[in-house]
Amino acid sequence: MAPVLDRPIWHALSTLHADVAEGSALARRYRTSIGPMAASIDNSPAALAALGALAAPGETMVLLMADPIVPPPGFGTVSTADAVQMLAVQPPHPLPDPEIVPLDWDDAEAMLALAELTKPGPFSLEALALGRFWGVRHNGALIAMAGERMRQPGYTELSGVCTHPDHRGEGLGKRLSLHAMQAIFESGAQPFLHAFASNTPAITLYESIGFTLRRPMNVAFLRRPD
Repeated sequence: MAPVLDRPIWHALSTLHADVAEGSALARRYRTSIGPMAASIDNSPAALAALGALAAPGETMVLLMADPIVPPPGFGTVSTADAVQMLAVQPPHPLPDPEIVPLDWDDAEAMLALAELTKPGPFSLEALALGRFWGVRHNGALIAMAGERMRQPGYTELSGVCTHPDHRGEGLGKRLSLHAMQAIFESGAQPFLHAFASNTPAITLYESIGFTLRRPMNVAFLRRPD
């Protein structure tokens, strides 16, 4: 087991992503320009109070953890969901794929547009501040991508996997996921990912390329009142 993955947001923000974190020793969040993910070190009253203080009035935060989610005092629950956390054990060693290219800051607007169209999860213009991304283009337009999000010592999350609706069914998500998995293993980390428990097609895809269920997870979108 990997206890750091039970509170993946906290262990990212307090280690390898500390440079893009806001907060204290009790609670942290990604800076607002990156996204809404936040976490406390535990569910103690002091930690929950510190977590709540990170949000501005009317702002929403996303929490993800293995334990049941306890909102900070006064926060409302916008929505909750069951999720799964999956872990890859063996490098996939995919064949070279010349259509897959690294993405950089010049691609940020195209990446955001693709994410807003396909809704893979929280995404922003600063996604590349968290890790590497790769994509496939068609006639110069970005049509699919995958990349890295949360990082903890020994682990890197595969995230942002999405394909333009006009190109679904072409195997692009699988190819990009395999490419990203291999790159993560080569960097010395183990890939993991999250999916909504109801997203059977995604879970089936990830199982087909070597991910296995690590444990169920809880997701909550919490809002601080105006």
